[in-house]
Amino acid sequence: MQTAKRYVSRLTRQTLALVLAGGRGSRLHDLTNWRAKPAVPFGGKFRIIDFPLSNCINSGIGRVGVITQYKSHSLIRHIQRGWGFLRGELDEFIELLPAQQRIETSWYEGTADAILQNLDIIRSHAPEYVLILAGDHVYKMDYGTMLAAHVESEADITIGCIEVPVGEASAFGVMSVDGELRITEFAEKPDQPDPIPGQPDNALASMGIYVFSTQVLFDELLRDHELDGKSSHDFGNDIIPSVIGRRRVMAFPFRNPVRGGPAYWRDVGTIDALWKANLELIGISPELNLYDLKWPVWTYQEQLPPAKFIFDDDNRRGMAVDSMVAGGCVVSGATVRHSLLFSQVKVHSFSGIENSVLFPDVDVARHCHIRNAVIDRGCRIPEGFRIGVDEAEDRKRFHVSPGGITLVTPEMLGQDYPHGL
Repeated sequence: MQTAKRYVSRLTRQTLALVLAGGRGSRLHDLTNWRAKPAVPFGGKFRIIDFPLSNCINSGIGRVGVITQYKSHSLIRHIQRGWGFLRGELDEFIELLPAQQRIETSWYEGTADAILQNLDIIRSHAPEYVLILAGDHVYKMDYGTMLAAHVESEADITIGCIEVPVGEASAFGVMSVDGELRITEFAEKPDQPDPIPGQPDNALASMGIYVFSTQVLFDELLRDHELDGKSSHDFGNDIIPSVIGRRRVMAFPFRNPVRGGPAYWRDVGTIDALWKANLELIGISPELNLYDLKWPVWTYQEQLPPAKFIFDDDNRRGMAVDSMVAGGCVVSGATVRHSLLFSQVKVHSFSGIENSVLFPDVDVARHCHIRNAVIDRGCRIPEGFRIGVDEAEDRKRFHVSPGGITLVTPEMLGQDYPHGL
């Protein structure tokens, strides 16, 4: 993103972005017992929702609606605190759109239904284009380039896509395209994904990002609504497959604007993926550059003191190596290696943290050993606890992922969840 051209233009100013942020994210297990997936912490100081919202602002899209539903309190609280800097006088806003039964006497029943039930609000803003985004992916993308491609190709609908290995493509919507990138087939989570022509090892997967010309969106939502009982009212399952052949639907491959090739995009929908994506950030040159001042990731900034490392005895040295440590942390006579500590984490003497992600406000007592773990917000780890050392013991108390990552939450420790998850 450092040297690529930015597409802030009339197109972005005529666009309304709608972020689908109501999902539970059940594959994250206990991490989403009390919060929606887009509210899950990521990267030491952010939440997942900050990435699509920052992409909107950095792309020049200042009109954004965030559609919420499942256990949205912490998500709403975060957006109210951290995203109130836009000026309504300049027609800039981030509106929260909880399920209100505006059209039907039911909650949102699918991604398409969530948009449909806010149709009157979309009409009131009179956008030329509607950009629909998932609120639970981590990436940096200039949506202006996708909008420009949508207009230049005279598309009705444009779908953001990324190349993934064929063996992993069954987790996504997979599309086939012709020579001009018009989509000829679309299959949601197919058992046998079609490879990209000339690339037998890769498939073209949907990122859950759609640009609609506004009237096309209205027409297709209403058409789907009339199929009640025969549709799940979902974009990937219903809307997109039904328009192939009837509409001009184009693919927009998401590529690195500087180096070429597929760009950074992560679906952090499992414990293993969340752990891996967080620890990727501490590498020497990570694909996701959080230090890029030309494409900042905005968030709610707590007023915290700098991180502190205390004691320098041979057997009691406060240190962090090959790690990222957020503000307000105190590492007191303990060792942190290849780990990521969110804000206000306390690690006490003679403890060791390895290959782990500790969410905000975690307190690790003395003589603890934690490795290959994700520790949820507010956990107080008792003295002498060992996590990620004996998998059989961990399975009795905690959740252990298929990749061997141990998830610990306050409830698993018999503790109350902190306010403001």
